Amino acid sequence: MILNKENLKNINGDKVIKPSAEILALPEKVIQFGTGVLLRGLPDYFIDKANQKGIFNGRVLVVKSTSKGGADAFSKQDNLYTLCVKGIEDGVSVEENSINASISRVLSASQDWAEILKAAHQPEMQVVISNTTEVGIVKSEDKITDNPPQSYPGKLLAFLHERYTAFNGSAESGMVIVPTELISDNADKLKEILLDLAIQNKLGWDFENWLKTANHFCKTLVDRIVPGKLPEAEQKAIESELGYEDELMIMAEPFRLWAIESSSENVKEILSFAKADKGVFVVPSIDKFKELKLRLLNGTHTISCGLAILAGFNTVKEAMADKDFSANVLKLMKDEIAPVVVNEDITYDEAIAFAESVIDRFSNPSLEHQWQAITLNFTSKMQMRNMPLIRRYYALKNEVPQLTALGVAAYILFMNVNKDGDTYTASANGKSYPIQDEFAEILYEYWKNPETVVDNTLGDRRLWDKNLNNYPGFNAAVKSYVDLLQNKGAKETLSNLHSERTI
Repeated sequence: MILNKENLKNINGDKVIKPSAEILALPEKVIQFGTGVLLRGLPDYFIDKANQKGIFNGRVLVVKSTSKGGADAFSKQDNLYTLCVKGIEDGVSVEENSINASISRVLSASQDWAEILKAAHQPEMQVVISNTTEVGIVKSEDKITDNPPQSYPGKLLAFLHERYTAFNGSAESGMVIVPTELISDNADKLKEILLDLAIQNKLGWDFENWLKTANHFCKTLVDRIVPGKLPEAEQKAIESELGYEDELMIMAEPFRLWAIESSSENVKEILSFAKADKGVFVVPSIDKFKELKLRLLNGTHTISCGLAILAGFNTVKEAMADKDFSANVLKLMKDEIAPVVVNEDITYDEAIAFAESVIDRFSNPSLEHQWQAITLNFTSKMQMRNMPLIRRYYALKNEVPQLTALGVAAYILFMNVNKDGDTYTASANGKSYPIQDEFAEILYEYWKNPETVVDNTLGDRRLWDKNLNNYPGFNAAVKSYVDLLQNKGAKETLSNLHSERTI
């Protein structure tokens, strides 16, 4: 049995959350550019959940922008798909399957452009969502008369101009535009490109003014790991349990965050799906969410990855199953990172709550997150994510952040690279790792003299934008940890640290 509207009545509602007939009849309120798994696992998840609670009461028209593949699977399944949420939340194992009915139609930009433009005439259409990857929000020479325009901003501008024309430029016809592309100030950049394109296309001052004043461009931050398709054996097992086949089935972790920046009460009302789930925030500033994610999630990953590899762990979940490593990660976040991210917007309790959610995410047994992948651009990531925390920690406590120093020591040891032409590799526990780091050559040269490698690495402003030797006790702590890691190994060093024995 294939998942589709006709077969819904034959599916056991005890094993999977099913949509009601009323949900399938809701009007389109959202146009979404992109069919990717992040969109289906995050915004579309929230919209579906809100519809189930009778809050948002609107569905999504999806525009498939790429030329690859068609919308056949969506058409065959009446745009229904199963979302399998698997992982740990609040320390408890979570597994939930739901049939998502948020998508009403999937149209191809290359084949259905006239139909897409027709949707601009629908009065209920109020929201634009996109995830066209980092290269989607780019300047172009698009003409809005093209069928369709090539770029995402070109397509969006053509849609908005069609709407402006259909509703005679009324202020009420403006839309709430929430890009989810993972670039800083995503909405501001999109708005700037649209205004430039409007001038290029000679669309007139009245339209430009409507674009600027009637539409709300909201900066956003999204965070959820959505691996997408399940492993074949796992998918077959779930299909067998649920009693139907689903070509569009995807998996997501329990954690979900969508922070949307707006102070407008009208925007909050339009984005009413935010009321349905604790993971959506419509707030005057998303800066605190960016800071928490950058320092406690990304920063913890970065400062821990060298140590994890030296300890012989391949994946994050494998490392978190080790009591000493997981204790190290939790203590690092609670004692050295959380206290220094506190500011006028972030309380210590909020930082700790976020840290605990990070522990859940790192420990998820359903995710295969490779430490090696995290070492990509290791140095620049540490400079951006971890170095400001060292400065703040000294300003707050005027002492060495010991576990951060341990992470830096592990970085130095991991970056004892081998060179073959322009290719760099590192090795640990008999395994070789490719190194993609713009500063690999510097570390390669420093390791020619092991006696001075710590002094030179910590003191190089090209790496850190500061001289880390100037922080009292930091050099000595890093050297001590380098010696321990070399002589005792990472696992024994961690065991000694977290069994409260003196080093």
